[in-house]
Amino acid sequence: MIRRAGPQDVEPILAMVAELADYERSSDQARMTAVQLHAALFGPTPALFGHVAVDAAGQPVGFALWFLNFSTWAGTHGIYLEDLYVRPAARGGGYGKELLRALAALCVERGYARLEWWVLDWNQPAMDFYRAAGAVAMDEWTVFRLTGPALARFSGPGTPRATPA
Repeated sequence: MIRRAGPQDVEPILAMVAELADYERSSDQARMTAVQLHAALFGPTPALFGHVAVDAAGQPVGFALWFLNFSTWAGTHGIYLEDLYVRPAARGGGYGKELLRALAALCVERGYARLEWWVLDWNQPAMDFYRAAGAVAMDEWTVFRLTGPALARFSGPGTPRATPA
């Protein structure tokens, strides 16, 4: 079963985020806390949304965390899937497909233009899974990121500051 994430899912999602970070060889970068995740999902103006896959016993075995993006070409929102994860013991049970399908259905229901995400170039099982769903790799695009010291340096003194929305 797939359902929207609730406050009771914060700890299980956080545990699965740690498992995902380990799988992606990035455990040292996963620093999110339960307080941060709860605030992002359930604070006064949530900008992060989530779905969980639960097994027959009602235990979370997978999750999808996502947020809205916007296509200036299509003139409408889309969903950016930040993370999709299913615990190894639950893989092959259709949970990942149903999580992705729930987000696709949400896009169609709301008139969103697209559902998109990144996948690590070495994660062949994930790429195969997404291609089987009909997804197309956007190979002509290169992802750029400013973070840490480079972000601070670039935003340096004299840089106009945007006021938070």
